[in-house]
Amino acid sequence: MTSLETIARILRADKNYLAEVDHRLVQATGAKEVFDKIIKENEEKMHQAMTTLGVAPTANAHQIYEALIGKVGADDKRIFEVLGKPDSRSTAECQRIATLAKNAVNPPKGLFLKLDKAKEFLIKEPPREVMRFLGYGNVAEMIEKEDLFEVYSSLRFIEGNEWLNNTFFKQYEHLTPTDFEEREVVVRALGEKWGEEASKFVAKKHHNISHLKELGVVFIIPTTLGIPGEILRMITLIGHYLYEVPFYADMFRLIAKEPGTFAPNLISLLRGDVPTARHLSEDPATWLVIQRYLAKDDENDWRLSAAHINPEALHWAKAIATLPKIAEAMGESPDALSFWSNLGWIGDYFKDESGVDVLVSFDLVDTVMSLVQQKEMIKYLYHHEETLWNKIFTAYLGDEEIEKRAREHLLTGFFKI
Repeated sequence: MTSLETIARILRADKNYLAEVDHRLVQATGAKEVFDKIIKENEEKMHQAMTTLGVAPTANAHQIYEALIGKVGADDKRIFEVLGKPDSRSTAECQRIATLAKNAVNPPKGLFLKLDKAKEFLIKEPPREVMRFLGYGNVAEMIEKEDLFEVYSSLRFIEGNEWLNNTFFKQYEHLTPTDFEEREVVVRALGEKWGEEASKFVAKKHHNISHLKELGVVFIIPTTLGIPGEILRMITLIGHYLYEVPFYADMFRLIAKEPGTFAPNLISLLRGDVPTARHLSEDPATWLVIQRYLAKDDENDWRLSAAHINPEALHWAKAIATLPKIAEAMGESPDALSFWSNLGWIGDYFKDESGVDVLVSFDLVDTVMSLVQQKEMIKYLYHHEETLWNKIFTAYLGDEEIEKRAREHLLTGFFKI
C-alpha cells in the first residue's frame, strides 16, 4: 500500500481526490514526497511509543489500545499522588488544579464582554430556573450577592437550550465593539452547590469543564465521573480551553475592526458555524476551516473527508505540549508527562483478535475519551483524524501558516491554495 493510500484509508478520504490535493500543494510549495515523509514519521513515532509502552511490534489492536489506556491510568495516578490525592468534588481542590494549569499556559489578556453589559443582559432577561435554584425572587439581588461568572456558567446547565438560544442570546444581536474590554482570562471552579444540578450536563458532555468565550471564562464543575484518568483529563481539558479562549479573543479583536458586522460575526463565532456548500469539497485547491468536531454529531459528515484544517486540534496539541511544563510545576521531571506530545496525528490499522483491521489512535484525547465511555464499548478516533489533516497542511506550509489561515478564514470557512 502506498503512503497516499494509507493516509486516504485513515482519513476515510477518496484516494484520487487526495492525490489531487497533494498535486496542488506540490505546485504551490515545491515540497515533494510529503506523504511518504508523513508515513515514515508515523511509523517511527508508533514504534517509539510502543517500545516505551513495552508493546511488541507484532501486538494486535487490542493489546496496543490496552497499553495506551494503561499509560493514561499510570500518568493520572502519578499526578493524583503528587497533587496530594485531590478530591474533584471539592471547589478548593478543583481551583488548585485550575490554577496550576493556568500558570503553565499563562494565557494572554483577551477582548471580552464587559461585566456591566453581562449584568444588563441578566436584568433584561432574568434566568428564572437559576434564580429558583438559588432561591432569589429578584434578579438584582442575585447579581449583587452571587458571583457573576458562576451565574453565567450555570446558564449552560440549568436553563434550557431553547430559552438560551431563542431568548437570552438574542440580546447578543445588538452588541457592538464598545461593549467589550481587555481583561484577564478567568479560570473558575464553581461552588459545590452546583454539583448535583450540573450532573446531567456532565453526563452528556462526559467531562466537568466548559467555557464561555464571550466572557473569557473557563469553568470547572466540582464533581467526579468516577473513571480512571480524571485528573489528567481535567488538566488537559483546562489547558485546551486556555488556548481556545484567547484564540477567539483574537477573533473578537479582528471583527471589532468592522463595527457594522460585529454582532452577526460574533454570533457566528460563538455558534461555531462551518461551511455547508458541498461543492467546496470538489476543488482540490480549496481547504475548509472547520471550527468544531463534526464527528461528534455525524462521523460520516462529508466535510470530514474534504481537505480542511481544524483549530480545535491546534488547541489540543498545545495543551498536550504543555503537560511537561505542568509536571515541572508539580516538582516532577518534565519527562513525566512528555509521552503524549506530538502523538495526536499518530496511528494506523492493526489486526484485532479476529484478524480484522482496526484503526488505533495514539492521541491522548481519543484515548482518554475512549476510557470515559469504555463501558459502552465506544472508541474515539476523530481527534486523531483531525490532527492528521492539520499535519498534512503544516507539512507543506508550516505551523505559522496554519494559525494564520485559521484566523483569517474562520468566518468564511474556506480558503484556496
